[in-house]
Amino acid sequence: MEIPTIDIPVIEVGTVDIPLPTAEVPYYIPMIVPPSDLREPEGAKPVQTAEPPPPPKLNLPPLPPIPIPSSEVLVTAAAAAVTAVAATTLTQPIIEQIKKKLQKFLQGKINKWKQNRQKKKESSPSSKKM
Repeated sequence: MEIPTIDIPVIEVGTVDIPLPTAEVPYYIPMIVPPSDLREPEGAKPVQTAEPPPPPKLNLPPLPPIPIPSSEVLVTAAAAAVTAVAATTLTQPIIEQIKKKLQKFLQGKINKWKQNRQKKKESSPSSKKM
């Protein structure tokens, strides 16, 4: 009897090249802090800036002069005032309607409660008489 054999071929398996991982590393531009003894260079002249005009003032004889705020402040204040008046004017009728309906509803509940209480008072003495 013959023993069976298997011929296994020899295969060379190569290694797989895996590239090294790469990434974009975040960075920042370093801040440069000026030295504490920083001075103007020789011969430098300061830049002349135009000063803003003083705010206008309202002169009323019995009162001291009153400074008038800038136009931005006046526009903001006027817009806020107009919005408040408009909101109050538009919502007042709605609130009045709600108030009337709520009072009517509550008065109906109070009247019903009074009637039920009166019925209980009337029914309790009659039940004691029997």
